[in-house]
Formats: sequence, C-alpha cells, structure tokens
Amino acid sequence: MKDQRKRGPKPPAAVGKTGHEWDGIEELNTPLPRWWLWLFYATIVWAIGYWVVYPAWPLVATYTHGVFNWHARSAVETALASLRTKRRPMMRRLGAASLQEIASTPELLDFARALGGRAFADNCAPCHGAGGGGARDYPNLTDDDWLWGGKLAQIQQTITHGVRSDDPKGHQGDMPAWGSTLKPVQISTVADYVRSLSGLSVEPGADLAAGKKIFAANCSPCHGPEGKGNQQIGSKNLTDDIWLYGSDKQTLVQTITNGSDDVMPAWGQKLDPVTIKALAVYVWSLGGGEK
Repeated sequence: MKDQRKRGPKPPAAVGKTGHEWDGIEELNTPLPRWWLWLFYATIVWAIGYWVVYPAWPLVATYTHGVFNWHARSAVETALASLRTKRRPMMRRLGAASLQEIASTPELLDFARALGGRAFADNCAPCHGAGGGGARDYPNLTDDDWLWGGKLAQIQQTITHGVRSDDPKGHQGDMPAWGSTLKPVQISTVADYVRSLSGLSVEPGADLAAGKKIFAANCSPCHGPEGKGNQQIGSKNLTDDIWLYGSDKQTLVQTITNGSDDVMPAWGQKLDPVTIKALAVYVWSLGGGEK
C-alpha cells in the first residue's frame, strides 16, 4: 500500500555563509534567482548589440556611427522634410490667397489657424499668453481694443514690421513723459479726469473741470477730444475701461509722468511671409479681430 501519510513542506536548501560576522549575526551567501541572472545577462548582450548597431562611443575627433548608420538629427531632418512636402500644396494656396479669401474659405482658414497657432505658441505666447489673453504691459488679443487696428491687414502690418522696432516701416508712435512738462498736481488732476472717462470713481474733491482743461491742452491731440484714441498713431481709447498698464490712480499717475515706449519685434525679419499671413489670421480669429 502507498504511504498515505501527509507529506510536509520540503526543507529549505542549504545556504552557504560568507564568513562575515558582526555581533553574532552571520552574512549568508544566498544565490540570486536564476530568472534574474538570465535577465541581467540579456541586458548585457542587448547593450553590446546597441553599441554595435547605433552611434554610441565618442572618439577623439568623431564617434562610432554604428552598423545602421542611424542618427537622431538626420531622422528629425527627414521627418521635417516629409512634413514640408505634405504641407507644400496648402502653403502655396495660402501664399497665393488674400487675407479675406483665407478668412472666407473654411479649408484655408483651418490650415491657417493650425499653422498660425503653432507660430503663435513658439513666438508670441511668452508675452501675450498661450490663449492671447495678454498680461500687464502686454495687450489682450481676444478683446476688441486695438492700439494699431484689429483688421486682418492691420494685424499683418503690425506683426510684420513691429512697434517701435528697428524696422522703418513699423509703428513708431509713443507717449511722452509728461512729468517734465506738467506739475505733479496737474498730473494727479488729469489722472482723475482720465479715470472718469471710463466711469471709474475719482478721489473726493477731484476737480474734473480742471482735469478736462489739462487733457484738452496736452492729451487730446493724440487721444482725441473725447479720449477715444487714434489707431493711426497707436493712442489708446480711454473710454472703454480696458487698460494696458492698469487703471488705478497710482498707475495712471506713473504712466502719465514717465510715458510709455514699449517695443514689439518686427517678426517679418524672422518668419516667412506665409507664416506671417497665417499668424495674422490666427490672431484675428481669437475673438477680438475687427471685420
């Protein structure tokens, strides 16, 4: 008859010792699992194969090119060349079309927005924000307040030639520093009047009549008698409660005192004409473009 007695677990295999002992604690010489060893050996073989197949080792004046002669740089260049080939027909259509034709043709508009959006993210977003919402000192491109005009052709002109840039065709108007002409009390008075043009509260006892006279004598030639601005010279509309530097009294006093001469680069010196056209369409389509 077979032995029906229940067999217990196998006793653990004997484990050698390294001979190291600390305070009665001996270090065992436990072998590594076989699967782990084979995996480790496989990674060594893989590494040697990688060194042979791909560029890996630096030399004195060059490097090992590998059996496949594959390079990351050439792979990127090949991918970019392939992308340019795919884009070429649409790029030609975009270059030949007018801005109005692009805006009215869904296929061209979609392509221009995709191309312009990428150019915007690479070049414009650091100042105007990822969505074109702007920041303090940088215009919001999603509203309907434009210093130099928000029509397609005007946006293209501004992007191409910049503002107060080194391009002679760029916009050159600036706001003078009135601190050298007006007294501090006059600047404070006209600042209250400017705030009132947008319906903002003014300091108690502010002499708005005096502020209006100072404004008429010094500010109206650029901002207009009613403060509505002039896109021909880039003067701001002071009645819409949209502010580039801030609307608080202290900021207005500082702006009037020191003036402003911010610079926008002439992107026509860095980007090709088709990309500029796509970028103009993209900015125009953000929501604030004028018809």
